[in-house]
Formats: sequence, C-alpha cells, structure tokens
Amino acid sequence: MSFIDDAKHWATMPVPGGARGAAQDALYEAMPVPDLAALWCRLQALGLKDQTEESWGATLYFDHLPHDAPDRALDMALQVLASDVETRVKMQLGEKFMAALVYNHAGRLIDRIEAEAAGNARLRWLLGAVHWWAPSRDLKARLARIADEAAWRADESLRDTPPVRIDYASLSVDALARAWVEQHGRPEKDRDANWHALADFERRLLDRDPDRALDLVVAVLAIETDPNLLSLLAAGLLEDLIGPETIARVEREASNNPAFRALLGGVWYHNETEDLRARLDAIVNAAA
Repeated sequence: MSFIDDAKHWATMPVPGGARGAAQDALYEAMPVPDLAALWCRLQALGLKDQTEESWGATLYFDHLPHDAPDRALDMALQVLASDVETRVKMQLGEKFMAALVYNHAGRLIDRIEAEAAGNARLRWLLGAVHWWAPSRDLKARLARIADEAAWRADESLRDTPPVRIDYASLSVDALARAWVEQHGRPEKDRDANWHALADFERRLLDRDPDRALDLVVAVLAIETDPNLLSLLAAGLLEDLIGPETIARVEREASNNPAFRALLGGVWYHNETEDLRARLDAIVNAAA
C-alpha cells in the first residue's frame, strides 16, 4: 500500500468507540431513508457545545454507514441531495461520508452511480469532491467523467471565503480566546478560511511561542466552561504545548488555578519522558 493509499485508508475509516449502542443503531436501521436523511441533516447543524451522548451515537452510526451498508448509504446521500437543505449541509457529504463510500465500495456501486448521475446534476456535483477517492485508476476515470468538479469547487470557494478575514497574530490574548471559542464551537458546516487560519496559527504558536500558547489556554479557561470545548482544549493545544521548556510554567499555573489543574486531567502524556510524566502525575493526582 502506497503512502497516499494508506492516508486514504485512515481518512475514511469509521471512528471507533464512543457512545454508539446496539439499541440506538437498531432504531436508525429501521428508519425510512427520508427520516434517516433528515436526522443526518440535523446533526450537521450541531456545534461542539450542542453535542450530547445521543448525537455522538448518531454521528458514529453515520460514520459507519458507508462501510456497513453501502446501498443504504447511497440512498441516504441521494435523499439529502434532493432535499431543500442549504448547500453547506449538502457539502458535508463530501467531507467524509461519500469519500468513505467511494473508497470502499466504488467497484460495487459504480454502475448504479453512473446511472443515477445521468439525470442528477447534484450527484455529479458531489462526485466533483470525491471522485479521486476511488481505489483504482479505472474507477477514478469512470467517476471523473461524470463528476462536475468545477461546480463543486465554485461552491467550496464560496463556503470557505469569510466575510472578514481574522488576523489572529494582531489580537490580544483575550480577543484571541474569544475567537478560539467562537471558531471551535462552530458546526463543521460553517467552518471557513478563518477556522483553518486559526489551526495554522495555533501550530505556529506551538513552534515559535509556546508561552503565548499557554496564555491562550489560560484565557480560554477564564471564559469557557463547556466540557466539550474544554476537552478539545486539553487534548489539543494544552497537550501539544507541554514539554521540558514549558513544564515549570505549567506547574506554576496549576498551583494557582484549580480549573487549570482539572484541565490537565484531559491531557494524554504517557509518551512523555519519565521526568515529565512524574511532574504531571504530581499535578493531576493532587487535583483528584
């Protein structure tokens, strides 16, 4: 398997674990396709703060659907495309759902996809996002012939262009914290270039100014209490900034800030050095 093929494999795998349960799955499997499509559309409107155990379980069901039931998955995608939901919602089909379906089952579904696409401009539009995920050269070529990539890219550009671009480097720490909460709390369908720019800015902070990254963590913690967002903060920015150069300040912050000590409980640090693990263990165990 090549590097590209390996990357595609991981990108289209269903997310393991989580709140998925047999009873909940049975409910979804019994749903008529129009109801299933409506449920999928509603999930796309949820931001991180809106997520519940039930919504996570539903998301996991849909994550597995293209792998487990490809014909039903295609039926659902066609139903979503035929609905009157906004284009941003329909575009979420192209993020992972159809990519997984094409990568894993294009060979089985290609004849049906070609037949459906002949009279379905919206399906041709969606294929513009995913045709290259097909696992063979022949399947890629067949899908590329019917895909309307130009139409997809035009809508993608509209979606990704924000009304105002945010210059994160120019913001105060407090303003940056507010922007972090706003951007990371958005539904995935509403992410635009500002969301991607924030992700890039965070990486630059981690590489060049980990102290400012820690300032940002503390500032977010001062204004946000939502457990889903704080879990993201702990497992993302905070976890990534912890190292030999920052551990002393992490210890100082933890000694004065109970919320920060609690946040460290969401950090996975078992691959760190023995000394770093011991120092973090001391903080986390004291907070327990």
